[in-house]
This record gives sequence, structure tokens and C-alpha cells, in this order.
Amino acid sequence: MMIRTVLITATVAIGVTGVMAQSDAISQRKELMKKNSQHTKAVSAMVKGDAPFDAKVVTAAFTQWADTAAQLPKLFPDDSKSGGETRALPKIWTDRKGFDAEIAAFAKAAAARPTDVESLKKAFPAVSKVCGDCHEGYRAAAKK
Repeated sequence: MMIRTVLITATVAIGVTGVMAQSDAISQRKELMKKNSQHTKAVSAMVKGDAPFDAKVVTAAFTQWADTAAQLPKLFPDDSKSGGETRALPKIWTDRKGFDAEIAAFAKAAAARPTDVESLKKAFPAVSKVCGDCHEGYRAAAKK
């Protein structure tokens, strides 16, 4: 009886740990994407001329994007294909080489360090394009 209780408890613990690990990767990547979006809005306003150039905001944005690019490869483990209201498409796991190439392109674009509005206007479109390309191919549309 005691062994049976221990085995059941261990099985439940393993199952909970697996769900938590899956949920953790999904929640981490969702949080990174949320931060990316916030920075994109701020930088986009500067590029459009709707906000003055702010070097601290630009540096924070490009730093965040580079950090995201560095973290993304480990945030899509096989056990995070579903759950947590993820919009990640199965193509991430079936075309890992292509997905990794998108992440590398994002990292390269995020490595830019604009110092004024003119250099920002040159660097930001590259970041925006690679984000869009990856989302188009590897992310499901938002539910309405």
C-alpha cells in the first residue's frame, strides 16, 4: 500500500512538473513578446515623428530585442507545442532550421545601436521586417 501511494504521488509530481515546465516556457516567451511590442510602439512613434528621439528608449528597445533573440531558442522546447494559449505554430518544430534562421536574422537586426533619429530610421525597419516575417510564418493569427 505504501509503495503504491509513493508511486502515485511521484507520478502526479512528474506530471505537474511537466505542465509547469511547458507553461513556464510559454509564459516566458509571451512576456518577452509583450516587452518587444511595447518597445516597438515607442520606437515606431520616434521613426514616424510622433515622438522625439530618446536615446535611452532606443537603447532599451534594441537591448530588449537582442535579449529576446538570445533567449528564444531555448523557449520552444518540444513540450511547449500547446497549452498556455500559445499561438506558436507546429512549423516551429517541423522547420526548426528555418525558425532558427529567423531568430538569427532578428539577433542581427537587434544588434544595431542607433544613436540618432536618422540611424534609427535605417535600423528599425530591419527589426520590424524580421519580426513580421517570423510571426507570419511561425505564429497563428490572434483569435477574435
